[in-house]
Amino acid sequence: MCDSVGVPQFRRRIGIALIVYVLLAVALLLSPVGPGEIVERLTTLLQSFPGGGVVRQGWVEFAANILLFLPLGLLLTMLSGRPWVGMLLAVGLSVSAELIQTLLPNRVTSLRDIVANALGTLLGALIAWLIVRRHRPARPTETTRAR
Repeated sequence: MCDSVGVPQFRRRIGIALIVYVLLAVALLLSPVGPGEIVERLTTLLQSFPGGGVVRQGWVEFAANILLFLPLGLLLTMLSGRPWVGMLLAVGLSVSAELIQTLLPNRVTSLRDIVANALGTLLGALIAWLIVRRHRPARPTETTRAR
């Protein structure tokens, strides 16, 4: 996977990154304050750029959810080596987070958020798969085995 780092050390680093990511994501997702103010400020900032008048808060929130869950799909896929494992675990966590939000004041559960989260995990898993595929040694073909 990585030339200068052994596989066990690489997996340990991915595991540590995953733990840090999950702790930060849980703090953000389950915060009673909610990320709405951040999304609102980011929307205002984007609207201040030339042509930014077309930017809507819903789009910014959708993109933010994709970006929030992209690392989860990437890290779980890098850790497991299988994109489908990363996707299933990440989507399960996304649905769980949305359900838990129903218990928090000032938070709203949304199917749209689950879709954005799933897209983020899919993109993360795809990126991880491409990275692993690129760094994986080529398998011997029939012609190279015969030699």
